[in-house]
Amino acid sequence: MIRRYLPRSLKSRLFLASLVILPFILIIAVVILQRAHYDSLVASERSQAQLQVYLLLGLAELDEKGLTIPSMLPEPALTQPGSGVYAFINNDQGEILWQSGSASLLPTSLAIFTLQSFPEPGQVFFRYLKEEGLYMMQYPVIWVDGSEERLFNISVLRTDERLREQMRAFSTRLWGSLLGVLILALTMQYIILRWGLRPLHRLANDLRRIEMGESERLTGSYPKEVQPVTDNLNQLILTERQQRERYRNTLADLAHSLKTPLAVINGASNENLSAEAYQRLVEEQTQRMNQIVQYQLSRAVKSKGGLAAKPVNVRPIVHRLASVLTKVYTEKMIVIENQVAEDALFYGDERDLMELIGNLMENACKYGEKQVRVSSYPTRNGILLFVEDDGQGVMPNQAKVILERGQRIDTSTSGQGIGLAVVVDILSSYGGALEVDSSPALQGARFRMMLPIPTLD
Repeated sequence: MIRRYLPRSLKSRLFLASLVILPFILIIAVVILQRAHYDSLVASERSQAQLQVYLLLGLAELDEKGLTIPSMLPEPALTQPGSGVYAFINNDQGEILWQSGSASLLPTSLAIFTLQSFPEPGQVFFRYLKEEGLYMMQYPVIWVDGSEERLFNISVLRTDERLREQMRAFSTRLWGSLLGVLILALTMQYIILRWGLRPLHRLANDLRRIEMGESERLTGSYPKEVQPVTDNLNQLILTERQQRERYRNTLADLAHSLKTPLAVINGASNENLSAEAYQRLVEEQTQRMNQIVQYQLSRAVKSKGGLAAKPVNVRPIVHRLASVLTKVYTEKMIVIENQVAEDALFYGDERDLMELIGNLMENACKYGEKQVRVSSYPTRNGILLFVEDDGQGVMPNQAKVILERGQRIDTSTSGQGIGLAVVVDILSSYGGALEVDSSPALQGARFRMMLPIPTLD
């Protein structure tokens, strides 16, 4: 299998493209210029031939045999044999009445050819005889002699040698000039590429310094086309550093949090407790450790919104969660109303959205009586998501408490007490917020969650 070679660098690719395209453009330019110059030379030949026809007409005199031309002509080229300029005068009877002295060495077949072509009066022929290498102009003339009209044809032939010499000289100068232009253009293109791609080299060097630990972020000023890339890279570096710090803090918090229940269990082994009491203590501390581990894992795995956030439609997520929760709380016969707008979007990880809405909806199903409502309201900076229930509601002094990790107002129902704290943590990573108040419609609790549109600062 033949692998096609591709330059590795942008500079090589762009320069190779210029190396291919510029000569192609210059060749087209050469062809157009050569054609234009050739047309101008042909027009000059026609003009010169026409002037020589007028010269002969001015010198011509009518006699019994036809038109006669003086032997001494003001045009030396018509008198010198082989000069490249030839002239004939013939009548409509097919007779050559006069030929220039320069035509004495021409073959008779050429003189006969001029007799075979006789234009109508008013028509002027100008053609190129390629095999003979001559341009020929034929000019018909009606000469009035008293009451009689006599028809003559003046033919002037000019060699194409001068035209071809001029074309060769022009082509040589043109190709030389354009070759110089090509070299100059490629040189300037190379310089422009080096100058234009310099910010990318600087960006690569800055990234290398970050990789080696010599810098923490991309600094300096970049062109406006590159600046968004550097801003995103800085945001990515910051996000990765924050994520790494979050893992480190989570592990440290987990180790520190497990010390207390482990110490309690270890201390209980030295106390004179009955087997039943010791088992109950161990179960309580084990449950506590399980809550701590789940909470810390939830903190560690939640994603950071903003940089590569993709829009997620909220309404289908609510519908999916409602289907699950109605089965879980079948005995309560909970009715979940999905009033989220069709165009409501969350910019972030879909798993985060399910964690956010799932915790709030499960909380509403747990503490509500028969009805739960999820609705949305658009704002300039994102959307407001409301989760309401028809339960006993939350007192103003309890609102702050239930948002703290591990804190629960109602201990009669099962739960770990960390769901709402997880919601707050995830929302904080997206720059959102959670508030709790009373539902005007259902008279229970209402959780108001702000889901912002991420911005790159």
